[in-house]
Amino acid sequence: MSKHIADTAENNASLKTERAATRKDHKRYIARRFDEVEWKTIRWPGETGKMLFHPEPDNPTHPNTGILRLEPGAFHPEHYHGFAQVWHILSGEFEIDGDVYGPGTVLFHPDPHYEGEFKTESGGEIFIVQYPGPSTGERPIYAGRFNMNERKSVDQERVDV
Repeated sequence: MSKHIADTAENNASLKTERAATRKDHKRYIARRFDEVEWKTIRWPGETGKMLFHPEPDNPTHPNTGILRLEPGAFHPEHYHGFAQVWHILSGEFEIDGDVYGPGTVLFHPDPHYEGEFKTESGGEIFIVQYPGPSTGERPIYAGRFNMNERKSVDQERVDV
């Protein structure tokens, strides 16, 4: 219900909940370290990743969260998603739809969104968080994208989800 109310201090103060704010009904945070995770093949050419969190059957709303490492020359075509995501460029320069972004840049992709044509000559790393779209309800996809044994050719990848 709260997603349909404007996010103001006054409106938030008026929200009611049926649950008690206790450790019995709230989950504890989860901590993971990048050095405990192996680099895995990701679907686009020149891209590997370390995903610390991702949706699983027991936790379907976990975000895809991790670091993408892109080799010089890495790229992907324009494609579309129903989930939302945030990228934080940690290193390197990335050309997206003709605009160049570097370290310290944060990009927000609302739901639904498209990722424009993407390429990097320098390579680099991007921290990403993909989460269920607040308006679409569509979830990020982990299996078969962030944990591939073998990468498919770009023309075999779906670009509509």
